[in-house]
Amino acid sequence: MGEELGRSVLFRDSYARTWALGDRKNPSCHTPILMQLINDIEIDQTYSPFICKVDNEIPAKMEVNSKMPLSPPNFSQLSPNWKASLGHVLPPSLDEADAGESADCGYLLPVSWQRLRHDSSLTDKSLNPAIVVLTDAVQLASQQGKLVKAIHTLKRRFPASLLWTPGLGGPDNAAVLTWLGVDIFDLTRSRQCSSRGFYLSSNGPRKCSDSTDFAAVMGRQLDYWYEILSEIKSRISQGTLRNLAEMQSLNSPKLVEHLRFHDILCRSDNDVITSHVPADRVLQCNSHDSLNNPIITHWVDYIEQNYRPPNGLDKVMILLPCSARKPYRMSKTHKKFLQAINHTGFHELMVTSPLGLVPRDLEEVWPASHYDIPVTGSWSADEVNRTESMVKTLIDKFSYQYVINHSTMKFELNGVEIIDTRGDLGATSSEALTNLSNAIEKLVEKLNSRNRKHHSILMDNFRSISRLKMEKDEWLKDIKIRGKPPYWKLEKDGKQIALWSNERRGFSLSKSSVKLIHDSNSLKKITLKSGVSWKGDIFYNIIEEFDSAIKSGDDLLVIQDEQPIGLARAVASGWEWNKLPGMLAKCHQRI
Repeated sequence: MGEELGRSVLFRDSYARTWALGDRKNPSCHTPILMQLINDIEIDQTYSPFICKVDNEIPAKMEVNSKMPLSPPNFSQLSPNWKASLGHVLPPSLDEADAGESADCGYLLPVSWQRLRHDSSLTDKSLNPAIVVLTDAVQLASQQGKLVKAIHTLKRRFPASLLWTPGLGGPDNAAVLTWLGVDIFDLTRSRQCSSRGFYLSSNGPRKCSDSTDFAAVMGRQLDYWYEILSEIKSRISQGTLRNLAEMQSLNSPKLVEHLRFHDILCRSDNDVITSHVPADRVLQCNSHDSLNNPIITHWVDYIEQNYRPPNGLDKVMILLPCSARKPYRMSKTHKKFLQAINHTGFHELMVTSPLGLVPRDLEEVWPASHYDIPVTGSWSADEVNRTESMVKTLIDKFSYQYVINHSTMKFELNGVEIIDTRGDLGATSSEALTNLSNAIEKLVEKLNSRNRKHHSILMDNFRSISRLKMEKDEWLKDIKIRGKPPYWKLEKDGKQIALWSNERRGFSLSKSSVKLIHDSNSLKKITLKSGVSWKGDIFYNIIEEFDSAIKSGDDLLVIQDEQPIGLARAVASGWEWNKLPGMLAKCHQRI
């Protein structure tokens, strides 16, 4: 009692999270926060609920005390209060050296680069710190890739912990560091700037012109901190922190470097992205670095590695330009394309940046239906290379014989006949549309291609979406589609199995689907402990096993005593599930 920190995640955006601290029903404050150091000016406790001091002993000891009642169960006294030895910390450049005396293990966990590499106590599964302190963060930031690797390792190893990088953060880099996974900052760099007659703003240092009084300058520094921390919290809740991080990364080459190294690491983290988002969520792709956004690269990898076109659509590929309106088919431009094509037996793919290619059968789902980009009419070399690679990959994997290119991008492709219907013409010009129509008519006749019926198209789309979101489509066998757009009902044996949810841009599975989903092994599973009475949402303390590949937004099959008992929807990704306090998944169906 008095050592635990009450905390639960309110919002998440990749590795960035907003934690509610204190009583879950009435939180005292929300991260990201500032750690007040012993010589700092007083900081509003809603932005800085802790105060820290470090002594001058060897090895040094750190003491963190709460300024607010944050410890369960009563939240009645100023707590938690922690002490920890920092151990001997060697420079991170001495990779293979062992400092000898390690730091303490507990609710307050100091970690250095050497400790990450050499201290086996960090692998103890019972270790569950409230705050992890990356003690040599400043030194790691100057060495290529090490800071990002250390933060990434700590987030994956201690997902239930808040992370502090002492001395590293400022209003000019807080958005980038939060995107990497940092939760706690301090005034060290702001204090250093003030001593030199500068403000540290969200755009970097500014020369003081109005006052040379240290206290006054630090007061203004706090205003910059309050502003950026509030903005970060708002961005996380909206799912738009990435845009702010990209903008802020331009403050220094090092920040660009950190962001790019992080993107490389995240490309293999299949559980860090969200599978479903609200219909009104917009994915802003405003800079070249958006090409490496994990949301984007995971889409590219899926199309190249796991996507397959609907049955019978692998002879003719039609490449079309994208449109601002999503889904594309609702735009004026694509209505003209569809009228000119007037055939449903060929495979339509949209050429776009930064996604590269968007198949028509996936145009309604995240992120294809949510992204927004600036349009210049020209392509960068990276955009061309990405799209061309995706086109070539699909051609190599499947049996396409013809490519009708109505996009602005030119391709050099082997093994297929390319029919260019655009040239230098506008996409919706009469001549270009006539060229497109004529090319389609000739291939329809040559290949004796037949149109698909409306419900066949719907089922093809649903199968593609199911393979993307659920990894399998076997549960759709013998399914009948009823209703009218946008609320399609999926039925089997007279029972509604699922509803197509336009708001979710995905399936809403019914109670009747549980056995079918179980028998077809179509969803990731979570297993509850035997004897536990499942009455509400999913928390860590009732779980026996879970699929580590869970993505936030995934539908999950709930198992107990080897029997399916319902469905849930993940609110946290698999990397977070180990000992994370608070709700992990919401109950969706119970039988």
